[in-house]
Amino acid sequence: MCGIVGVASAAPVNQLIYDALLLLQHRGQDAAGIVTQLDRKFFMHKAKGMVRDVFRTRNMRALPGNCGLGQVRYPTAGNAFSEEEAQPFYVNAPFGLVLVHNGNLTNAHALKAELFSNDHRHINTESDSEVLLNVLAHELEKTTRGLPLAPQDVFAAVRGVNQRVKGSYAVIALIAGHGLLAFRDPHGIRPLCMGRSKDGTVMLASESVALEGTLHHFERDVAPGEAVFIDLAGQVHTAMCAEGAQLSPCIFEYVYLARPDSTMDGISVYQARLNLGETLAKRVISTVPPSDIDVVIPIPESSRPSATQLAHLLGIPYREGFVKNRYVGRTFIMPGQSVRKKSVRQKLNVIVSEFKGRNVLLVDDSIVRGTTSREIVQMARDAGARKVYMASAAPPVRYPNVYGIDMPTSEELVAHGRSIEEIRQIIGCDALIYQDVDAMKSAVAQAHVSGAGALSAFDASCFDGIYVTGDISAEDISRLNESRPQAEEGAEDNSRLALPNASE
Repeated sequence: MCGIVGVASAAPVNQLIYDALLLLQHRGQDAAGIVTQLDRKFFMHKAKGMVRDVFRTRNMRALPGNCGLGQVRYPTAGNAFSEEEAQPFYVNAPFGLVLVHNGNLTNAHALKAELFSNDHRHINTESDSEVLLNVLAHELEKTTRGLPLAPQDVFAAVRGVNQRVKGSYAVIALIAGHGLLAFRDPHGIRPLCMGRSKDGTVMLASESVALEGTLHHFERDVAPGEAVFIDLAGQVHTAMCAEGAQLSPCIFEYVYLARPDSTMDGISVYQARLNLGETLAKRVISTVPPSDIDVVIPIPESSRPSATQLAHLLGIPYREGFVKNRYVGRTFIMPGQSVRKKSVRQKLNVIVSEFKGRNVLLVDDSIVRGTTSREIVQMARDAGARKVYMASAAPPVRYPNVYGIDMPTSEELVAHGRSIEEIRQIIGCDALIYQDVDAMKSAVAQAHVSGAGALSAFDASCFDGIYVTGDISAEDISRLNESRPQAEEGAEDNSRLALPNASE
C-alpha cells in the first residue's frame, strides 16, 4: 500500500505536496519522495524514512515549480531496503516522465520480459512501479510518433497500458512540458480522488483527507478505467480508457488501511467501521451471552469505531485498556549483539485496572498472522482478566492479497486451512468471534454518503479467495510471494501495530 498525490497549480506546490503526504503518512512509512517541474526540468528528492525526516528545509527549497507529485511508500514488492526503489520513478523518453504508483501489478514478471525483448527498455530495479512507468512510456511513444502531444494521444497511451497491465494501479504521472496525468485500473481496486481549491489548484490523491486537509474541495473519485489529464493551462481533460470497467474497490481499505475521516468511492470509512461493529455485535450475541462480558476494549487504533458501536448496542461499558506508544523506533544492532525482535509489549501497555477481575471482550479490526493477537490475549490475562474473549470486525483472513497490501503468505495466515476453534486455541482466548464475509460487504456498502450510489462489488480476496481481475493462479501467488520484501536483520517491525495508524 502507498499514498500518492499530484498537484497542478499556478503557484509553487512543494509545500502543498509535503502537507498532503503528511496526511497520507498512514499509507506508507518506508520511504517518501517529491518531484516538481519548472519549465521542462524535473526536481526530485526521495529517501527512506518518514515524510518529516526525508524533507528538510534545504530539500524543499530545491523543489521549485507549479506542478508536482509525491508518494509515501510501504513496500509490497521489490527491495524494501533500496533507496533506488523509493518513488517517484523517472525515464527521459518520450518527453521526460515521472510517475508514482499505488497498487501491485500481477503480471510484472511477464511485462519485464516483454519490455526487454520487444520494447527494448531497461528495468533497473525490482519494483513493479518502474515496469509500469516503462509500459506507459512505450505506449506514449507509440501514440505520439514525434508529433506534439494532445490529450487524445495521452488517452490512447493509457488505453494501451490498460490492455497490457494486470493487477491494481492508481497512478499519477508528470509529462515534461505537457501536464499531469492520472489514471486508475479498470476495477478501481486502489483509491484515487480529485479536488480543487478556491484559487483553481487541482489536486489528485489517494484519500479525500489529503484534499480536505489542504483546503481543497473534494469533487469526485476518479472512475475505474478513467484517465484525467491536466494540461499546462490548467484545463482538465477526462476520458474512459478501459472497456468493461466495473468498480470493485479493495474492502480492506475500509476495514483497516484508510483514515476514518476519508470518504472513498462514496463510502464514509468511519461509518463503514461503525456498521461493522453493529453486525459484529449480532455475531457476539450468538457466541457469548452479553451478561458474561464486563467490558469491551479495543485494540488500538482502527478498531475503535467498531468497538464503540458494538459496546453501545450490547449495553456493555466501553473502556480503553491499552495505550499505544507512538514513538517506538528502530532497534539498533551494534556489532556483536544478537537480533532482538520487538515485542508487542513495547508498542502497547495495559491499564491493569480495566482488566483485573473482569471478563473482557477485545475487539480488533482484523486478525492476520495471529501472533500479535496471542500476545495481546496473554497481556490481558497477565493484567488479571478472568476471561478473555476476542472479536474481529473482519472475517478470517484466509488468502494472500495480490493487489498491493503486504499480506503474508498462506502459510503465515493463522486462519488459512484452520477452523475457528483451531484459531481460538492458537490465540489462546476463551471465545473467538469473527465477522461474516457477506455481512462485512453489506455493512461497508451501506456506509455510502448522501447522494452516492451504493457499491455492488468489492475485492475481498483475502477473505473469500475471489480475485476480481480473474487472472490469478496458484503459480502467480507463489511468484508474487517470492517478490515480497524480506525483513533485514534488526529492521523495525512492519506489523500493523508498528504503523502510525489512520486514527492518530
